[in-house]
Amino acid sequence: MEPFPKDGESAAAAEPSRGAAPSSGVVVQVREKKGPLRAAIPYMPFPVAVICLFLNTFVPGLGTFVSAFTVLCGARTDLPDRHMCCVFWLNIAAALIQILTAIVMVGWIMSIFWGMDMVILAKNKSDSLTLQLTLLIASTRPHSLSKGWERLVGMVPNRSET
Repeated sequence: MEPFPKDGESAAAAEPSRGAAPSSGVVVQVREKKGPLRAAIPYMPFPVAVICLFLNTFVPGLGTFVSAFTVLCGARTDLPDRHMCCVFWLNIAAALIQILTAIVMVGWIMSIFWGMDMVILAKNKSDSLTLQLTLLIASTRPHSLSKGWERLVGMVPNRSET
């Protein structure tokens, strides 16, 4: 049973054309919905995030407590509309929840996952910064970057080799 086209779509647009993939022309976007505590995790430099993970692993909530102060130092979060102090207190609340529930192991597990999220966010931030830098270089000197890239992947032999 095939789904009916939505309002405003024609039946011809709902059917895939011959020779094309059934999903061609369809844009699917998945966006993770984060709660306020999860969205308050700051984007820190990678070494700081690893230290916070280490602290959270051995002393539940300590790494989250330290990460709260990175917000005061200017670390960004996924809560741009909230004031810096509000995000700071959300991180302090998360640290307290982790400390208080560590007795029944829930807080310890939450603390470790929180630290892993910090490292993942830091890694994604550093990857996006590398991509932005590459695009900036490509926009200013596209010819020299493409030559270097082609030599790097081995498509064009270096002039010294020929």
